[in-house]
Amino acid sequence: MTGFLFICVITAAYTMVAQRMSSTIVTAPMVFITVGVSLSVSGLLSEDGAHELLHPVAEIALVVLLFLDAAKIDIVALCKRHVWPTRMLFIGLPFSIAFGCMAGIILLPAWPFAAVALLASILAPTDAALGQAVVTNKNVPDRARRALTVESGLNDGFALPAILFFASLTAAASNVSSGDWLIFGAKQIVLGPIVGVVFGALGGWILLRAKARGTTSDTFEGIGALSLAGAAYLAAVEVGGNGFISAFVAGLAFGGIVKGACKFVYEFTESEGQLLAWAAFLLLGAALVPEAIAHLTLPMLSLILASLFVVRPLAIWLSLSRTDATPLTRLFFGWFGPRGLATALFALLVVEQIPHEFGEQVLHTAVNAVWISALLHGLSAAPAAKWYGTKVTNLDSMLEQGVTVETEKKKTSRPT
Repeated sequence: MTGFLFICVITAAYTMVAQRMSSTIVTAPMVFITVGVSLSVSGLLSEDGAHELLHPVAEIALVVLLFLDAAKIDIVALCKRHVWPTRMLFIGLPFSIAFGCMAGIILLPAWPFAAVALLASILAPTDAALGQAVVTNKNVPDRARRALTVESGLNDGFALPAILFFASLTAAASNVSSGDWLIFGAKQIVLGPIVGVVFGALGGWILLRAKARGTTSDTFEGIGALSLAGAAYLAAVEVGGNGFISAFVAGLAFGGIVKGACKFVYEFTESEGQLLAWAAFLLLGAALVPEAIAHLTLPMLSLILASLFVVRPLAIWLSLSRTDATPLTRLFFGWFGPRGLATALFALLVVEQIPHEFGEQVLHTAVNAVWISALLHGLSAAPAAKWYGTKVTNLDSMLEQGVTVETEKKKTSRPT
């Protein structure tokens, strides 16, 4: 009971300084992971109790945020006009998984390819919550902030099919009679999106009809949106599909129908959604981080650092080639790909499905990647965002001056 009292007091205290803290090197995920570890080490919150709470809280948080992040995106406009996030999602994400596989093969030579690919897929998604200090920083140009927001909001949903596929291969490779895992994985990947499209599109259409007739309001449509996310998740699980993929696809379909008509989608992520994410990070710190640190090995640490410093930066650099993204922007995007809630929860989802000798190491690697990323990206977010914004502004000013000078030269060189 004392532990929960402490959590409530710390959370209330943090909200009083959250706005000020957002401009410092201390981020909310850093604070709540640290609080969780402290509660676990001190014995104020039992590890077993934290484990019991972590799964439902993290799953609810991921379902809701997958749905709402996807619902905010106009997928047609994304493909037509937003070149940077589109290329980072459809080129950068596969490259991240491929380069992660290469690093894993070198650093984990005893692992089968399927397990290496599974770990690379789990480490590929980025977290909008951990990147909040950058995407809300006004020093960073709007276009760059929007690109990072869209990418981090969508890449966990896009990575999930690869995670399920390689988890099925890893399970099948451990037992010649486990071909059922491949069927299971295929059903998860195929049925989840089908259910998601049906629920998302139908829910969006009904919401628009209700708004047109004046039978609902902003308050009630928010409750409806959350219920729709839960329904898509549960319906997919009932038919053998993956609930997370279903919630993500339902959000895409819902957003494509309502096209910004549901204000709740935008407001929830900035308020109650923050509380869900904070709770998940705190429980992650209490339930998993101490054990993960105890099992941190040199190959594991090397793979995590390679993922942060080499794999993603290289993948993003290549994905943005032949675009108008400057080398500075490519480097900035490559670094700010923090690993967070999705990475940890995806590892939790597959740990029971794959052989124990790989499952525990996958989970420990994922959890260590989260706290290391929270530390490194948290410390660098505010100063790097300020530095990048200043550099981009100066570069734009130089370009504008160059254009102005060139125009004046052309004017004066014309014959009178």
